[in-house]
Amino acid sequence: MADNIMSKAATMEIPINSNGDTGALTEDDSLEQDLQQVMVSGPNLNETSIVSGGYGGPAGSIIPTSSIKGPGVRYNPEYLDRGRAPAPGLGSLNHDTNSTEEVSRGVAVEKLDSVKKWGINTYKCTKQMFSEKFGRGSRTVDLELEAQIDVLRDTKSKYENILRLATALITHFQSMVQTQQALGDTFTDLSQKSPELQDEFGYNAETQKLLCKNGEALLGAINFFVSSVNTLVNKTMEDTLMTIRHYENARLEFDAYRSDLEELSLGPRDAAAMVRIEMAQQEYQTHREKYERLRSDVSIKLKFLEENKVKVMHKQLLLFHNAISAYFAGNQQQLEQTLIQFNVKLKPPGSDKPSWLEEQ
Repeated sequence: MADNIMSKAATMEIPINSNGDTGALTEDDSLEQDLQQVMVSGPNLNETSIVSGGYGGPAGSIIPTSSIKGPGVRYNPEYLDRGRAPAPGLGSLNHDTNSTEEVSRGVAVEKLDSVKKWGINTYKCTKQMFSEKFGRGSRTVDLELEAQIDVLRDTKSKYENILRLATALITHFQSMVQTQQALGDTFTDLSQKSPELQDEFGYNAETQKLLCKNGEALLGAINFFVSSVNTLVNKTMEDTLMTIRHYENARLEFDAYRSDLEELSLGPRDAAAMVRIEMAQQEYQTHREKYERLRSDVSIKLKFLEENKVKVMHKQLLLFHNAISAYFAGNQQQLEQTLIQFNVKLKPPGSDKPSWLEEQ
């Protein structure tokens, strides 16, 4: 029957109208009847069957479901248990992974708490700072300590000015010494090439060389003076000022938490408020201890700084005076004795110039 249908379909013509619609089909009734017969005689798709012969196989290859004995898929409970239990050798790996995750989680929580505390502290200090600036808040003041701090800052500023001027003096005086050196070399050369003025050029050459030698000694003394004052200003004083900055920050934090405690104490006294007051009291006590400790540190450092400043500057000012006086008095012996007295070592000539390897 299928061959009969296919032969009819192959020889059937389907006319096409000019508008693209198909015309009336020939033998429609007989073709429809043949298709219905094929559908009725074919296998029922609602029934389960196993086809072993493949497409186009013999009709005997259709095996009814009722002829198959036993289940097609057997239930294996061990498979599900194996999915739940960890594989052998992975227990320690899972444990290490969990431990790593717990450590990472703990670090993240710690960082979050630190950022939270920093934000709260910054907010309170900023609020306190603006309150003090606009005259609405009170601040803790140690009049004696504040006066000493102001003196130190003023002294540091003036000593920095001494450093600038002394450094400028070194630059100008070094230029003069180099000029004297070149002038002495020129006089020496002319003394050899001018017989009629040999003595005169010779005297001037010796004088310039002597001035150049004394000038290098004076430069050594001034350099030693600048180095010592620079250490006093930019290391000793700066270290004390760093402690003062920590003290001032601690003072601001102490006043901020003090104001916060005072504000909470004026509010309601219910259970929640009492808990907040207790926490504020603990924070206040912590920052009070920090403030008092740093205030003590500043007092001690200011005391030792003053003693050290007097000792250093007494020596350096005496060196500066004696060296300048001896040079301009033309007393070479006194200038040399001054350098020995204060243990000033001169650099050998040409030591400031880079070596031939460094110039490459």
